[in-house]
Amino acid sequence: MTAAATDTGIDADTLRIVVADDERMVRTALCVILNAEPGMEVVGEATTGVEALSVTRALRPDIVLMDVRMPEADGIRATERILATMDDPPRVIVVTTFENDSYVYDALRAGASGFLLKRAGADELVDAVRLVARSDSLLFPAAVRALAAAHATERTTRAEADRLRARLSEREAEVLRLMAEGLSNAEIAERLFLGAATVKTYVAGVLAKLGVRDRTQAVVRAYETGFVSPR
Repeated sequence: MTAAATDTGIDADTLRIVVADDERMVRTALCVILNAEPGMEVVGEATTGVEALSVTRALRPDIVLMDVRMPEADGIRATERILATMDDPPRVIVVTTFENDSYVYDALRAGASGFLLKRAGADELVDAVRLVARSDSLLFPAAVRALAAAHATERTTRAEADRLRARLSEREAEVLRLMAEGLSNAEIAERLFLGAATVKTYVAGVLAKLGVRDRTQAVVRAYETGFVSPR
C-alpha cells in the first residue's frame, strides 16, 4: 500500500520509487544506489514518458525520478498527466543534465517537487529523495530562484502579486517568503519564534489557499506572480 503524501511529508517505512530514464546506464546506476539505501526500494522502471505514466499508475510509488527528456512523451508531459489523473499522486523529481534548462522550470510549473542533476553523487541523490519525501524544505532553493529569475519575471504583474497577497494572512505571507528563501519548517519556526507544529499549520494554509500540492509549487507561484522577487 502506498503511503499518503501530505504537506508534512510521506508517512512510510520504505519509500517506493519508480525510475524513468531512457538511458539504460543512468537508469541502472540510479536503481543500484537507491536499492542499496535502507528504507528505499525501486519498484519499477520506465524508458519513455508514456511508460512512466503507465508504470506509475500501476505501481503507485511514493516518488518518481523522471528524466526530463524522453521519447514518446517528455518528463514534463508525463509529470502533468501523473498529477492530473491519479488520486494521491507520487512526488516527482525531474532528473536533468543542466540546472538552467528551461525544461526544468517547465517541469516545476507542471508540478514536479524538485529536480536533480544527472552528475549528482550518490549521497546527493539519496538526500534529495529523502528531502522531497519529507517535504519540509525546498530542494536546491538557490537554483529555483535562479530559474525563476530567468523564466518568471517577464510574466509578472503588480495585480497578480496583490491578488496572491490578499488570499493570505499576514503571517502566512511571511511564511511563504521564508519558504521561498529555502528555509525549512524548523528554520522558519526559529526565525519567527513559533512552534514547529504552528509552522506546519501555516504552511498547510498557504498550500490550500494557493491551490497547490507542495511547497515547491507554492514558491514557483510566489515568484511567477511577483509576490517574491528573485535576487
